[in-house]
Amino acid sequence: MKHTYSKKIIHGLYETMLRIRHVEESFVALILSGAIRCPVHLYVGEEAIAAGTLAHTNEKDIIFGTHRSHGHYIAKGGNMKAMVAEIYGKETGCAKGRGGSMHVIDTKKGMLGAAPIVAGTVALAVGAALSFKIKKQKNVAIAFFGDGAVGEGVLHEALNFAALNKLPVLFVCENNYYSTHMPLRDTRPYDNIFELGAAHKITYARVGGNDVLKVYEVAGDMIQKCREGQGPAFIEFLTYRYRGHVGPNDNIQGTQTDIRPKTEVAKWKKNDPIKNLESYIARNSILSGQEQQQMLKRVAKEVRDAHAFAQKSRFPDQKTLSDYVFKK
Repeated sequence: MKHTYSKKIIHGLYETMLRIRHVEESFVALILSGAIRCPVHLYVGEEAIAAGTLAHTNEKDIIFGTHRSHGHYIAKGGNMKAMVAEIYGKETGCAKGRGGSMHVIDTKKGMLGAAPIVAGTVALAVGAALSFKIKKQKNVAIAFFGDGAVGEGVLHEALNFAALNKLPVLFVCENNYYSTHMPLRDTRPYDNIFELGAAHKITYARVGGNDVLKVYEVAGDMIQKCREGQGPAFIEFLTYRYRGHVGPNDNIQGTQTDIRPKTEVAKWKKNDPIKNLESYIARNSILSGQEQQQMLKRVAKEVRDAHAFAQKSRFPDQKTLSDYVFKK
């Protein structure tokens, strides 16, 4: 069935992806120069998943991320200045300069946090969903994780518990085919992650994650089912990171070397999620060239302003090192 999308929807998806891509790419030179010193896992190439999925959420819906969650944070409405400042390690950051790139958080927007522990936040999303059910709230919890997380026992326990209790939680696997530097073929006997849903008798799907309109369509259907009390759902999005596992390029034994085949990288770059949507926009005359240029200028300015804010901010005082460790 052919779907039609309003200009407002296309505009929102496009701008969200541009905001993610531009702020992510703005970190590259700063990482290489040493101006940004914390480990940074870039989301470049995977923008359609965060944009298309989180377009269906509100501030009371809760999401949890991973070590690669700048995109989730931005798409959920997180404050860009606070995220950039956090990556610089400044006290104006979203975690007050104490978490860095892998611990972005904006509780006011429903981004309850990210963590580098593989599958470490999946159970938290299930707990949030259990809370929604107990309180009879029509909200949804979303757990984002990579293909490497499917080898962790906590994911399977979480799927089982969520299915047993029909919890409003969406499990989102962003399969970019590599767990750090190990390809999927070396970690699984079969390329069938999406079938974890079948094993637990919950709604599931496999979707091309670089087609934001398909992401928007399928994620919207799944989230609505969760809201209606039909239980959890599982989506495997097929995608690819354009940058290294951590940093601009893959760092192997101290060298900037990408172990992935060049032909594989080139193939995926031809399937760029932003270019795919731009082609759709052009074919359907949705945005004029002037409108697109205005959007690009607005996004570029937002990114520049975020860096200026972060660079002017102070680092945390050493005397406050132990603050926020325990709740008073």
